[in-house]
Amino acid sequence: MERESQVRLKSWGRVLAIILIVFLITLAHSSCWMPKEERLPEDLPDQPVTTEPSPSEITLLAVGDCLMHNTQIWSGQQADGSYNFDFFFSEVEELIKQADYSMVSFEAPMAGSESSYTGYPLFNSPDAMADTFKRAGFDLVTTANNHAFDRGYAGLLRSLEVLEKAGLDTVGTYATQEASQAFLIKDIKGIKVGYLAYSYGTNGIPIPQDKPYCFNLLEREKVLYDIQRLRPQVDVLVLILHWGTEYMHEPKPEQVDMAHEFLNAGADIILGSHPHVIQPLEVINIEQKDKMVIYSMGNFISHQHGLERNSGIILRMKFIKDFKHGVTRLVQVGYIPTFSHSYYEEDRIKFRVVTVEKTLEDIKMGRETILSQEDIPVLEQVLESTSSLLGEVYREKC
Repeated sequence: MERESQVRLKSWGRVLAIILIVFLITLAHSSCWMPKEERLPEDLPDQPVTTEPSPSEITLLAVGDCLMHNTQIWSGQQADGSYNFDFFFSEVEELIKQADYSMVSFEAPMAGSESSYTGYPLFNSPDAMADTFKRAGFDLVTTANNHAFDRGYAGLLRSLEVLEKAGLDTVGTYATQEASQAFLIKDIKGIKVGYLAYSYGTNGIPIPQDKPYCFNLLEREKVLYDIQRLRPQVDVLVLILHWGTEYMHEPKPEQVDMAHEFLNAGADIILGSHPHVIQPLEVINIEQKDKMVIYSMGNFISHQHGLERNSGIILRMKFIKDFKHGVTRLVQVGYIPTFSHSYYEEDRIKFRVVTVEKTLEDIKMGRETILSQEDIPVLEQVLESTSSLLGEVYREKC
C-alpha cells in the first residue's frame, strides 16, 4: 500500500510539473505580445498629422448715412426725458445681425445734453443712438464725415467715448496720435480685415492745428501711404470714403480715377457715402482678384425729403480664405434695397427702415400695419431706381 501511494504521488507530481511548465510558457508569451489595437500608446510609432485647415467664409455688411434731424430726435424722447431709438431699425436688425461684421456711417456728434440736441445744420444726437446701433447688430461706426466737428473738438472726443462705451468700434477720427496710428484690424474666423476711413472735409470748421491726427482728411497721398502700410497685415482691406457731390447719382470722373488707383494699390472694397442718394457699384478684376467700389450707399435713415434721399441699401460682401495657399477672395456681392420713412404712432412721429421687397409682399398679403396699398407705387419706384443704379445681378431678395 505504501509503495502504491508513493507511485501515485510521483504521478501527480509529474502532472503538476507539466501544468506548471505550460502555465509559465503561456505567461511568458502573453507578457510580450498584444493584439495591435491593444498596444499601449507609448509603444505606438509617431503618426504624422496631415489634415489641412478648411477654408473660412465671412460676410461683411455695410449701410449708408444715418442722420439725426430734429424730428428724429423728438421721436425718441421718452416720458422720463430719456431717449430710445430702437424702432429705427427693428425691421432690419435681423439682417444686420446675420453678418459677421457690420458697419454704419453716422453723421452726428454726441456732445451731450448740455450742448443741446439739434439737427441740421449743426448736429448733436442723444447718446442713446449709440446703444441703438449696438442693439441693432452694428459693430463699427465710421466717424470721418463733414459733420464730425459740428460740436467742436470736444464733441468729437465725447462721441468716441460714447461709442466705445456702447461696445462699438470706430474709425476715421481719433483721440490721440497713438490711436490714429493703430489700424483697426479685426480677426474674423481667421480672416484679418482692416478698415480705413476718410472724409473730404469738415464743412469749413478748422481741425485743431496741434491735433491734425484727430481727423482723417481724404488726401490721395495719405490714403495710398496708409494702404501701403496696412496691406501686409490683413487679408481684406476696406476703405470708407465720405466724398462726392450731394444729390448727384453719378460720381465725378476724378472719384472714379481715385477709386481705381486705390484698388490697384491694394484696397479690396471701397464704401462711399455723403451724396445722400445711391450711386453706382462696380466689381473690377485686378490681378485675378475681384474688387468692389460703391460710390455712394445713399441714406439709411434721415428726415430728408424726396424718394431718392430716403432710398438706401444693405450691402453684403462674402469672402473666402484658402488657408493652404494663403489667398482670400471676394466671392459674392449682394444688396437689399431699403426705404426709410416717417409715420405716426399715438399722434407721435416716428421713423423706421424697411426692406423694399419684403414690405411690398407684406402689404399685398395684409401683414403690413403701417404702409398701405397706396404706398405700393412709391416702393416700386424705389426698387426700380435702386436696381437700375446698382444692377439687377447683385440684388438680393429677402
